[in-house]
Amino acid sequence: MVFLSLSVLCGQSILSTVPALAASPRDPDETISCDLLIIGGGLAGAATAYESLLGGRTVCLTDISDWVGGQISSQGNSALDEGKKQRSLQLFPRGYQQLRNTITSGYGTLNPGDCWVSESCFLPKDGHNIVYRQLKEAERRGRGHLRWFPATVIKDLALSKDGKQIQEAVAIQHNNAVGTPPLNHEPLSAIIDDAYSYQNSQRLTKKIVRFIPKSQNLSQKANWFVIEATETGEIVALADVPYRVGLDPRSHLNPSAPNEKGDPYCTQGFTYTFAMEHTKEPQPQYKPNFYEQYAPYYGYDSNRKLAYFDLIFTYRRIWSPEKGKPIRAGRMTVNRPTPGDISMQNWLWGNDYRPGTRHDNLVYTRNQLQDSGQLQPGEWKGGLRQETLRKGEELAKGFYYWLVAGTTDSRLGYGVKKPHPNHRFLKGLDSPMGTVHGLSKYPYIREGRRIIGRPSVDHKEGFSINEIDISTKDYWQDFYRTNLPRPMYKNVRDTIAKLESKIANISIIPSYSVTQRTHATVYDDSVGIVNYMIDFHPCMAFYPPERPSNRERQDVRIAHGGSHPAQIPLRSMIPQRIDNLIVAGKSIATSHIAAAAYRVHGFEWSVGAAAGNLADLALERNTLPYEFVDNLPNHEPLLQELRQRLEMKGNPTTFPQTLLSDAHQNR
Repeated sequence: MVFLSLSVLCGQSILSTVPALAASPRDPDETISCDLLIIGGGLAGAATAYESLLGGRTVCLTDISDWVGGQISSQGNSALDEGKKQRSLQLFPRGYQQLRNTITSGYGTLNPGDCWVSESCFLPKDGHNIVYRQLKEAERRGRGHLRWFPATVIKDLALSKDGKQIQEAVAIQHNNAVGTPPLNHEPLSAIIDDAYSYQNSQRLTKKIVRFIPKSQNLSQKANWFVIEATETGEIVALADVPYRVGLDPRSHLNPSAPNEKGDPYCTQGFTYTFAMEHTKEPQPQYKPNFYEQYAPYYGYDSNRKLAYFDLIFTYRRIWSPEKGKPIRAGRMTVNRPTPGDISMQNWLWGNDYRPGTRHDNLVYTRNQLQDSGQLQPGEWKGGLRQETLRKGEELAKGFYYWLVAGTTDSRLGYGVKKPHPNHRFLKGLDSPMGTVHGLSKYPYIREGRRIIGRPSVDHKEGFSINEIDISTKDYWQDFYRTNLPRPMYKNVRDTIAKLESKIANISIIPSYSVTQRTHATVYDDSVGIVNYMIDFHPCMAFYPPERPSNRERQDVRIAHGGSHPAQIPLRSMIPQRIDNLIVAGKSIATSHIAAAAYRVHGFEWSVGAAAGNLADLALERNTLPYEFVDNLPNHEPLLQELRQRLEMKGNPTTFPQTLLSDAHQNR
């Protein structure tokens, strides 16, 4: 077996041949066969497993944490981000709708936290339990077989001789060593390097697991499918398929990009969430020894309308046993926090850690991975910067102290922030986050690596969903006319006119007659839907992010704002070169700007549902995912069968046609 390494550098492809699979220090402790190997147990991975189990498949599901559910469990972001139009129509995939129904039936309400950011805020530990039970129910109903591998990371991949298929994967499952504290005693940064090491350590014991296809039928085009559903595009990097990370260069497809060259180090901020409880009496509060380092970062917001503690506490309140009386907090009315209320914190100028330089970026670029040796066989360590994880953890712990004891505000100055000592930081294995340290088991990741899809007739450089495909921006305003080079600006208008012509079903609308986009791009290969605003948590301008008087990277927010109800094209899920790898979750082919809308809970379930049905049908029809779309725009019978199957099973692939012209239906 060989590993054919393909990268994209300065517009050129570079091929190199290196060994595919490093020898582990011992033979695998267990060999497991599956129809689908799903790497990443977040909502996209869970949705893929859900659909595949209902189809009777044998599913192997791994995650670095010991919880399934990702955003709503191990990442602690258990406040469902949903678009208003999608929510008003209840136009959700069947598994996601079941999730919402189970929350309602289990708590007696969809919003047990009485939060105001969402229609549903609940406890992360319950998120895991709900999703896991949902998968077991799907296993029973569909007569599938679920093999769940918690606390497991993929260490190595073996490719076929032609480099076009993943033939096996080697994983490491870890547990606490005898006589040591249980898992989730230490935060991720303390164990991540150890978790990717084959050797047992004083902290962890390891089991080496070899995953192989269940079928050994040589006539099959693919005997199994590997689903990339990690939070950072980890398998995209390990398999070394073409991808992007960070800011894209400004172009006619992404005219709001902040510069002409792009920047691979500037990704959206990540967040270690935590839970805090409102108490009747003041609690002792302990100042972390690193607090002063991060204090210059903390603040309510530049908008004084949000400078109220009760607003921040109730924003993502995830549990409220007794509804408080309505009170005014600035211009809003919220229900007063009462003793026993629990709030989950996920705040821009609080526990969002936002590195943006080559010295501190979290998600390593391909060059950084190559320089560090992680692309060599047997050397993979997850592709993340451990030191940045650690600092994100410290930032979060310091933010709790700022909330309850702080008196400074980086946004609004002195005299605004008051202490609020009637709270306690919740930690312990039975706490909402399920950790002894109190932080989420894994950070909430907004953006990782994004594949470049395969070239096609209308995407000669590789398929991608771009800004102009979804944004409601007025590209005829002075900003674009004066800041874009004249040829680029003309290309923006011509491209939008072409996209508008498609929905109008006419040959071409003259660009001079188009005043704005009236809908998202309509894709013949749509297999799911998304409805959310283009929402940025930009990287900071200077290193380190917590530097006093630091600011957000200039102009990254230009694209921030509305987006049309949109679609998930199948081409965005199919990477270049490897034929049995399907990409779900946030690593589909999008630009940095489009990714800001393609990252929320409902999207993850929708793309996962598409991945599960795609793999099932491809195995059934003895075909490969790219063959569903390689003849577009001509008729594709397999594609139509897939779309019909999704719709019949209750997984919508499009919004009603009239909504495609509804320009402002966001969260």
